[in-house]
Amino acid sequence: MKLVIIRHGDPDYERDSLTEKGWREAELLAERISRLEVKEFFVSPLGRARDTASCTLNKMCRTAETLDWLQEFPSRILRPDADGRRRIAWDWLPQDWMAEPRYFTGENWTDTDIFREADVGEAYERIIQCFDRLLAEHGYVRDGKFYRVERPNRDTLVFFCHFGLECVLLSHLMNMSPMILWHGMCAAPTSVTTVITEERRQGKAIFRVNSFGDISHLYVAGEEPAFAARFCETFDSDERHD
Repeated sequence: MKLVIIRHGDPDYERDSLTEKGWREAELLAERISRLEVKEFFVSPLGRARDTASCTLNKMCRTAETLDWLQEFPSRILRPDADGRRRIAWDWLPQDWMAEPRYFTGENWTDTDIFREADVGEAYERIIQCFDRLLAEHGYVRDGKFYRVERPNRDTLVFFCHFGLECVLLSHLMNMSPMILWHGMCAAPTSVTTVITEERRQGKAIFRVNSFGDISHLYVAGEEPAFAARFCETFDSDERHD
């Protein structure tokens, strides 16, 4: 089975939609995705994801199932440097989160005062339980660290969602802390991540990332990727610092 996880286009967060550039990106993405044989589409309830999906769905004359748990990872934390203001759970300064060894482990990364106070572990568990139920409906049942194959297939499922949420799903499939993905990877708007099952022994499968954050559909059309999800390359630039 193949999972295609797509981040929404360049966002207009105030309107929860897309910028003019984001709509161009979504149209170019539609050209790419429409060439796939897709079994089912799933979409976040948030406007920027639904608008991104609309270009592909309209082009293919298809519909998508809206899943509440596909919206951006909801927890907001009291980040150490934020002066009492709540910030998204998946954006920390590296010198803060990297000082805590537990954030590097797949087993107890939520077991810190900051994450317990914000119920991050509960939010994570709710999402991955919903994700596993969906995979089980398509023949792959979570069994410890891997998946038991009850109905092997080569179906393609497409998810239109968000960067933070995407990293949550990947961390579960890869049995690792999402903190490493949240802070070590960058998925540009309309980027495509492809995950494919690998069944080296009958009845037992893992999900292996075949490509992460691919934006070749933008480069082919001469469309520069949006800066969203990135921060300044050097401190002396006028690019986003925080």
